[in-house]
Amino acid sequence: FVAAVAASVRAQPADQGDLIAAPLAVADPGEAQPSPEAEAFKKKMGAAGLSDAFIKQWLALYADLQGGSTGMIPESSISPVDALPSFEEIQGTAPRPELLKETVVLKLNGGLGTSMGLEKAKSLLKVKGEMTFLDVLAKQVLHLKKQHDVKFMLMNSFSTSDDTMGFFRSKTEYSSLVQDTDFELVQNKAPKIDAATLNPVDYAANASLEWCPPGHGDLYAALLGSGKLDSLLAKGYKYMFVSNSDNLGATMDLSLLTYFAAQQAPMLMECCRRTPADKKGGHLAKAKDGQLILRESAQCDKSDEAAFQDITRHKFFNTNNLWLNLPMLKKVMDQSGGFLPLPIIKNSKTVDPRNSSSPSVIQLETAMGAAIASLPGSAAIVVPTSRFAPVKSCDQLFALRSDAYQVADNGNLELADKSRPAPVVTLDSKLYKLVDQMETLAPQGVPSLRDCSSLSVQGKVVFGKGVVITGDTVVRNTKDGALVVDRTPLTGEVTSETLAAAPSA
Repeated sequence: FVAAVAASVRAQPADQGDLIAAPLAVADPGEAQPSPEAEAFKKKMGAAGLSDAFIKQWLALYADLQGGSTGMIPESSISPVDALPSFEEIQGTAPRPELLKETVVLKLNGGLGTSMGLEKAKSLLKVKGEMTFLDVLAKQVLHLKKQHDVKFMLMNSFSTSDDTMGFFRSKTEYSSLVQDTDFELVQNKAPKIDAATLNPVDYAANASLEWCPPGHGDLYAALLGSGKLDSLLAKGYKYMFVSNSDNLGATMDLSLLTYFAAQQAPMLMECCRRTPADKKGGHLAKAKDGQLILRESAQCDKSDEAAFQDITRHKFFNTNNLWLNLPMLKKVMDQSGGFLPLPIIKNSKTVDPRNSSSPSVIQLETAMGAAIASLPGSAAIVVPTSRFAPVKSCDQLFALRSDAYQVADNGNLELADKSRPAPVVTLDSKLYKLVDQMETLAPQGVPSLRDCSSLSVQGKVVFGKGVVITGDTVVRNTKDGALVVDRTPLTGEVTSETLAAAPSA
C-alpha cells in the first residue's frame, strides 16, 4: 500500500537457500530405473496420501539433486530486460468487467510468520483494531462480490489450514466464502532428506518434523493434484490472480486483468524497479532465446556479482503478484508429463529447527515466480510499489496499526492522509523483533503517527495512551529501566531529559 513499506521489505533479503536448475523436460520412466533412495521417498509420500502429481514433481527435483546440478546462470548467458510496459501506460484501455466472472483470486496463506515469533498462521495477526489480515482480505473480496461474481480461494499449508478454516467458520459474515467447495487449496508437504545419506530422514522423537513446506512453487502441483485445476476449467474459469496474503497492496485490479487477457500470455508477472535496497535480491532477465527468466543471488557466481547488483543493468524484480491463464497452464503441465518444471531451492537445515544438534537435512523447495521460464510467451509489467507492500517485520506492523492508515469501504488499506508519505518506523531490533515484544512497546495502543515522517525507537520504551508523534522523531533510552512516554506530544530527539523538561499536553 505504500512505497516506504515496500522499500523496507526489499532491504531484507529472503532466505532463498541454494537454487539448482530442474530439468526442463520429463524423462521417460523407461529410460532409467529410479534409485533405491528415490523408491524410498516414493513409498513414504504415497503412504502419506500425497497426490501422484506432487510425487512425480518432487521425485524429478530429487533426481536433479542426485545429479549434482549447480543451477548457476552466468551473466554471459543472459541479457538485461531494458524496458517493460507500465501500469500507467495501460490505464487508457477500456476495462472489461465481464472478465471477473472468469477470474479466481487466490491468496497464498501457508506462512507461520516464524521470523516475527509466531506459531500460527501469520494472516491471523491483527493489523487494524480487531481486523486481521484475513478480515481485510475477506472484506476486499466481499465488496467486489457485491458487483461482480469473482471467486476467492486460499492456498493453506498443513501448518495453517486448521487455524485459518476455523477462523472463517467462526464468522457468519464469511459463510458464503467457506461454502464454496473450491475455497481451500491445501499445499502439499515435502519429505526432508537426510543430508548424510540422501535417504528419507527418520526422526522418531517427532515424526511430524520429517516433513516441510515445499515452497509456493507447489501451487501448480497442488492445483493439478487436487483436481481443482480441472474443476475450475470445467466451470469456465480462465484467469487466476495470485499473491501473498500478507501483501495487502496486491488487490484485484481490473485494468491489469483486462490487459492480461488481451495479451493471451500464460503468465503476467508484476514487477517493480530495483533500488539500491534491492541490489542483492533477484532480478528479471532474458535468456538468449528471449524467454523471460528470474535469476536469484544463489544462481550468480562471484565473478558476476558486480553485474548482478548493477540496478541500472538489471532493473526489475518480481513482486510475487502473478496472473495465470489456466487453460494455457494446464496445456504446458500436460505436455511436461503432469507437472511444471521449476528450478529448485535447496535449503540446508536441521531436522528440528529448534535443536541445532539434531540431524542435518536438506529441504527442497520451489518458487512460484520461477515458472516464468517454463511458460513460453509469459510477460511482465512494471507496477507502482503500492502493489508490493508485504508485512515482514514488526516495524511495518507497528506503522499499520497506527492512525496513519485506515481501511477503506472496499477493504483496501490506505494512508489516512494521502498528501503525506507513509511514516517509516524503525524499532530496536534487539528488543522488538517479535510481535509479543512489540506489543509491550504500546500496551494501551500505538501512538498517533498520522503526522509522523519517521520514528526510531532505541532502547526500552513504553508509550502511554494518547501519545502523538509528529515529524522525524527518535526516542532513545540508554538506561536499564524502560523510558515511559505518557501523553507527551513528541517530535525530534526524545530522552528522559527532554521529557522531564517538556510540558505535558
